[in-house]
Amino acid sequence: MKQKPKRKKSVIVRLIVLGVSVYMIATLIGLGNELNKAKAELEAYENQRDSLQLTISEYKALLESDSHAAIIEKAARERLGFVYSDEEIYIDISGN
Repeated sequence: MKQKPKRKKSVIVRLIVLGVSVYMIATLIGLGNELNKAKAELEAYENQRDSLQLTISEYKALLESDSHAAIIEKAARERLGFVYSDEEIYIDISGN
């Protein structure tokens, strides 16, 4: 019985395989980080969308109501800063 001679695997091939493996792992980690950032950004946009939808629904409710006085009062309070004479206004100067 004659044994077949064993081939020595090339060191260069092993280094290439190791290098490609490290590159693939690093790429996957980078893509995972990008995915997490994109998910956080998506969540922020969804929160912003929800708040805008709430504002839109409030405006629709004001427009559908027969009372235009409420619309005028809201505009005067928000845009012009008007208040009733018997109201007390508190301003938060803490900056928070």
